[in-house]
Amino acid sequence: MKNRIEKITQVLDKNKAEGIEVFDLREKNYFVDYAIIASSLGTKHTSALLDHLKRDLKGDEKFNHVDESGDWIVVDLGDILIHIMTPEYRVKYDMESFLTALADGREGDTSI
Repeated sequence: MKNRIEKITQVLDKNKAEGIEVFDLREKNYFVDYAIIASSLGTKHTSALLDHLKRDLKGDEKFNHVDESGDWIVVDLGDILIHIMTPEYRVKYDMESFLTALADGREGDTSI
């Protein structure tokens, strides 16, 4: 699993994704083991990052589902969920707070 996470984050990093964060959600009562969040430089870059992931992970990962909007793409790899968002969407939806609370065992904590 560690190698898979590293490969995904390397693909994102080498293609100019920013603020890449990995959340370990194993044993946290969530539907995936890991979530990865990355910021794009804009809507076109969001789509380009998805294309890079598909190309560079071909044969290694099965893309179960991809949900695309111009500002936010979610890639479901089964046990890993990848969120690629424009900076504006990343601030607006603040997935980090939710995933951090979940990873820390504070999923019921509404003070975040």
